Amino acid sequence: MTYTLRADLHVHTWASTVSGQLPFLRSRDCYSAPLDVYRVAKTRGMDLVAITDHDSIDGALELLDRLPAASDVIVGEEVSCRFPDGDIEVHLGVYGMTEQLHRDVQPLRKNVFDVTAFLRGQGLFFSLNHLLHFYRGQTALDNYLRLLDEVPGVEARNGTMVRAHNELVEAVAARWQSGGRRPLTVIGGSDAHTLRRIGRTWTVAPGRTREDFVTGLKNGLALPGGSHGGTWAVASDAYVVIAKYVGSLCGMGPVDLAGARRTACLAFSVASLPFQFLPLVIAGSGKMREMREVEQAAAHLGSQLRQVTEATPLI
Repeated sequence: MTYTLRADLHVHTWASTVSGQLPFLRSRDCYSAPLDVYRVAKTRGMDLVAITDHDSIDGALELLDRLPAASDVIVGEEVSCRFPDGDIEVHLGVYGMTEQLHRDVQPLRKNVFDVTAFLRGQGLFFSLNHLLHFYRGQTALDNYLRLLDEVPGVEARNGTMVRAHNELVEAVAARWQSGGRRPLTVIGGSDAHTLRRIGRTWTVAPGRTREDFVTGLKNGLALPGGSHGGTWAVASDAYVVIAKYVGSLCGMGPVDLAGARRTACLAFSVASLPFQFLPLVIAGSGKMREMREVEQAAAHLGSQLRQVTEATPLI
């Protein structure tokens, strides 16, 4: 009998402190407490709980402070890097981080190839997340895809990306290794910025312990499963984050602002209530753009990719 374990490998907590939306508001990207993330993940059938905050391991460390005996927590980090040709943002999901490794990787983030070389040298498993999310044709697609030669894994099911995007990534990974290159591990994660979607998208790998699971990832034995994303997945997270942000301004949850700045942001939040349809519009527009990028990439990669897509089973 083969034992397997399940984990959502892309989850954020309130340690993801910087939001790219309206930065003058100083909103966090997520307001979920690490212990709440853990409890929800376990309730939804996750054997292991991975925390992958933006450029921080503080959420995972906070969880381990609360649960010092936990052997089912994976300390991860979503490391933001730059692809030098075209200055494209790239996110790497890294698993098995330590405080020293976190410190060592920070000065390398201006060049994703420096980061991947460092992580490979440390023997860590890491994945290229949401492949086309930041790609807008800033460089030739073939040049951009050389990233796949630098990573041991790729996120082939992201719970915010549309099905066509996820399926394209899985097909690209299959094509990549069919060309005589080393296999790419395909993984899945919800990319949850609220508690609502934690554990709805996941990765299954063989093993009975956390260490076995990570070894399975390194050996290419993982399978992604669960939900794809779309407009509502993104918009609903945005609405929850907005509500949590307003709550923080009122003293509920982590408080990041004080004095006049806090009063001004609260006034802005109240004044913006008639415009709260905008997150849905922005999410819908983003998904339309994502579909265009996916269609253009699929057309560029051609008939060989379509043949692989038809032959690639998806969970």
